[in-house]
Amino acid sequence: MKRFYTSLLVAAVSIQGTFAQNIMNNPESNHGNKFEQLGTILPTSNEQRTASGAPGVKYWQQRADYDIKCSLDEKKLTLTGNETITYFNNSPDVLTYIWLQLDENEHSNTKNANYQSASKMPASSTVQTLDKSADNGADNGYGVNVIGLTDALGKNLKYTINKTMMRVEMPVPLKSGQQFVFKVNWNYKIGDRIAQGGRGGYEFFPEDGNHLFTMAQWYPRLCVYSDFQGWQNHQFTGRGEFALTFGNFKVQITAPADHVVGGTGECINYSAVLSPAQLARWQKAKVATAPVEIVTLAEAKVAETKKSTQTKTWVFQANNVRDFAWTSSRKFVWDAMAQPISGKNVMCMSFYGKEAYGLYSKFSTRAVAHTVKTYSDFTFPYPYPVAQSVEAANGMEYPMICFNYGRTEKDGTYSETSKNGMLGVIIHEVGHNFFPMIVNSDERQWTWMDEGLNSFVEYLTEELWDNKFPSKKGPAYTIIDYMKLPKDQLEPVMTNSENIVRFGPNAYSKPATALNILRETIMGRELFDYAFKEYARRWAFKHPTPADLFRTMEDASGEDLDWFWRGWFYGTDACDIALDSVKFARPDFDGKIPATRMVNARMDKPAVNAFEDISKKLNREDKRIVFYTDKDQNARDFYWKYDRGLAKADSTNLGKQEFGRQIELLSTEEQAKYAGKYFYELSFSNKGGLIMPIIVEFTYKDGTKKVDKIPAQIWRLNELKTSKFYVEDKEVASIQIDPMRETADIDESNNTWGIKEKASKFQIFKQKGATAARGQSVGTNPMQRSLDK
Repeated sequence: MKRFYTSLLVAAVSIQGTFAQNIMNNPESNHGNKFEQLGTILPTSNEQRTASGAPGVKYWQQRADYDIKCSLDEKKLTLTGNETITYFNNSPDVLTYIWLQLDENEHSNTKNANYQSASKMPASSTVQTLDKSADNGADNGYGVNVIGLTDALGKNLKYTINKTMMRVEMPVPLKSGQQFVFKVNWNYKIGDRIAQGGRGGYEFFPEDGNHLFTMAQWYPRLCVYSDFQGWQNHQFTGRGEFALTFGNFKVQITAPADHVVGGTGECINYSAVLSPAQLARWQKAKVATAPVEIVTLAEAKVAETKKSTQTKTWVFQANNVRDFAWTSSRKFVWDAMAQPISGKNVMCMSFYGKEAYGLYSKFSTRAVAHTVKTYSDFTFPYPYPVAQSVEAANGMEYPMICFNYGRTEKDGTYSETSKNGMLGVIIHEVGHNFFPMIVNSDERQWTWMDEGLNSFVEYLTEELWDNKFPSKKGPAYTIIDYMKLPKDQLEPVMTNSENIVRFGPNAYSKPATALNILRETIMGRELFDYAFKEYARRWAFKHPTPADLFRTMEDASGEDLDWFWRGWFYGTDACDIALDSVKFARPDFDGKIPATRMVNARMDKPAVNAFEDISKKLNREDKRIVFYTDKDQNARDFYWKYDRGLAKADSTNLGKQEFGRQIELLSTEEQAKYAGKYFYELSFSNKGGLIMPIIVEFTYKDGTKKVDKIPAQIWRLNELKTSKFYVEDKEVASIQIDPMRETADIDESNNTWGIKEKASKFQIFKQKGATAARGQSVGTNPMQRSLDK
């Protein structure tokens, strides 16, 4: 799911014993801990998972195929379905039962997981919140009703429902290599997703009296049975998402005849459900290089007013996927275009109502195409035939389809926040096709393997959309406010999903930032990209664990990164490297200490990251990179010009800062021996505890600069203090540590010597107040005030 920019999500639960311990063999020493190998922490390699991080010769995984028929009743707001499941036992184990997920039970007040957090009496409240607090335990009618459960011959099967999980007993033990076919009949009442929350449900539009359905986690589905943990049958609490088994799906969806339906996989009966004109537009879209409207805005507006009482059945086929989701509404405009990936066309499509038309018609499908292309470049070629974005005032992902937000003002204008938020959420959710829909990690146990890795590649993709895109996750400096929180408000990234206090920063931003630092600052792009692609390739359509990622990154790069995983994933220390002192000596020093100076600081333009982070700089310097908004100028708008000063821009604000210096004279003999040389000894201390490289920028008196990147290993014999001696041919005017803010240093006040510009201050992990629909513009925006639209 989703894009967190805030640290306000708080779960009041104990975290004792819920995270992987950062075991140290020499904890009282000033060395020998941070660089200790992870052998005492990582699981022992075996024939299923090798020490190199690759699947072993005896790696196995289960499979589940589904044949589902369901019917949507818009009047009663119910869904009825039946499914035939074929479960393949590829494990070496004999199974006497299997587990299924019933995620819709989370909406029930009697069948949910019942994970509670502390609550207090509010000063004021909404009726909906009070209704929940006043709940008397009576069944609210939500959750899955299992009507029948039989084997292939129609014989009833014994089953037990435990909250959001269902255990099915095998009539006879299921041996290795065998398969089991069974049938489930079920129904449930569909919830109001806007009012009640949740992954799936409906949104009602009172202005035109229509619904928009996003049907997710909607059918009983198999849990994962794996070599490293057996059954993954943790309860669904609404946060930790899911781990699922790959298989083939055939899904038949019966909906009102005037609805447009989109789903995982390919629709195999468009000729039966589309009008001749729409079918012709679909054929045109299959080779189009710009979005083609298959269902037009005019057609969608007509459908809103004429509600059909008939039904149509849409049939979808999806192979080698771990889940199936779908959407249905008569409000939808539907557009599509083709994106070539490794010799085949991927159909990139969007579904959206008139409320989002001004944003989605211009950007959504283009963003989908850009995402599948860019992720493919960093991992493996996108293997599926379609990728779809649905505007549904939320953010959630499923194979080949995702639900996003982004609506305009009634006059069609929008704020830049709405535009960038929409682009970001589309990239993020479409990107989830790779992590975890294909590289199928266990989200319920390790959210960061899903959200963190995806947020990292999302950042790379945003950067390649537009060099001025204001990415919120990825640049090292954006994680500083989280990293410097008190330790009692932090937990390691390697913490179970349900037990994280600040979920967004911990599971999304910190791992994304860590990987970007690893790429840009520690390993370099070439080594990192090769190793990361190897991890994605090795574990595509398989079930990786954290150890598989850590081991593969080292195995494929030749870099010992155990110190990095320890610091960023197993610990809570922050980076705070202080430049404690600079000893300066020169043979021709005249004994006069230069006076301090005052310097001005500059404020950047709106909605553009005011700090030019290392990734933007390197992307711009790489002549092989063509940004999407340069390649397709139709993806430019008012804000593209606004950010470049081509439309009205804000003025700059100046601040001032004063710096001094320390000096020390050489002896007469040394002056004679080293005439014309300049000597500096820089002393550093590790105040934050997190081991990181030291990046030193020298600015010389003649205005030139030099950067020295000191590897993290300089701390290996003393993790608290270190120093480095320099012999320079020119006199240094000032020294700055981490000039490009690459290391997430939480205190930059101790990073300078001499004269330095005052850095702009940023606040992160805050978000705009709640709106009527997620991602919708609020108030007046510059686009409305400008003639340059």
